[in-house]
Amino acid sequence: MNRTSYDEIHVENLEVFANHGVFPEETRLGQKFLISLTMYVDARPAGLSDCLERSVHYGEVSAFMTAWMKEHTYQLIEAAAEHLAEELLLRYPLLQGVTLELKKPWAPVGLPLETVSVKITRFWHTAYLGLGSNMGDKKAYLDQAVKALDEGRGCRVEKVSSYLVTAPYGGVEQDDFLNACLMLRTLLPPQELLDRMHEIEQAAHRERTIRWGPRTLDLDILLYDDEVLETEDLVIPHVEMHLREFVLKPLAEIAPNKRHPILGKTIAQLAGEVSGK
Repeated sequence: MNRTSYDEIHVENLEVFANHGVFPEETRLGQKFLISLTMYVDARPAGLSDCLERSVHYGEVSAFMTAWMKEHTYQLIEAAAEHLAEELLLRYPLLQGVTLELKKPWAPVGLPLETVSVKITRFWHTAYLGLGSNMGDKKAYLDQAVKALDEGRGCRVEKVSSYLVTAPYGGVEQDDFLNACLMLRTLLPPQELLDRMHEIEQAAHRERTIRWGPRTLDLDILLYDDEVLETEDLVIPHVEMHLREFVLKPLAEIAPNKRHPILGKTIAQLAGEVSGK
């Protein structure tokens, strides 16, 4: 399903008295906040079964948001909204995304206004990552990377391919690689995911000295939803993934029908083209 095809459950203007604000009197005395929430779900299973367990209980969600707002204190409503949205997505597995508006009707502006608010939309995303190692205990490095990604906040490893022994790429004389791919559900946007991956590489003592040279651990974002992105340090889809059998073979194992967002071909088709050369 894409975003536009999700069903919606709404909570409108839930009133909470909590202690958020920049000024000391706001955090000391507290004030009223209004929360409006759109929950993006697949409501059909609950609709067909008439079973509450197959839906997201809006009463429980409302109680959770009320308790959470009272238990935490942030200076900015942007921060409160960001952290609350993340907590909701982590807490309720049937949620695919949320739009959350946090309103501050008593904002100390000193001018006649009805309310000040911030409104954000956050979704789970699906990323496919490539993993490689050709130094030391290669399997241990890959295992550690999978574990670190799965245990990171806002990340869930859904599938991991078999580990594949491959010849080195790029013409530098070195040991064979152990390669794999994984499917990751994540709340992190691409740049934050890349930063998280660099932290994991650094924990494995990765050194970036020779291009295509030996490394303890190499992590790459291959695909992220169906996004096409190009920045100074990140290109999605990975610029050479369609040419590399050591990427396409393990990726085809876990996502054969996923389509390359630029080339329009499935991973299985691309893998077959490369292996046939």
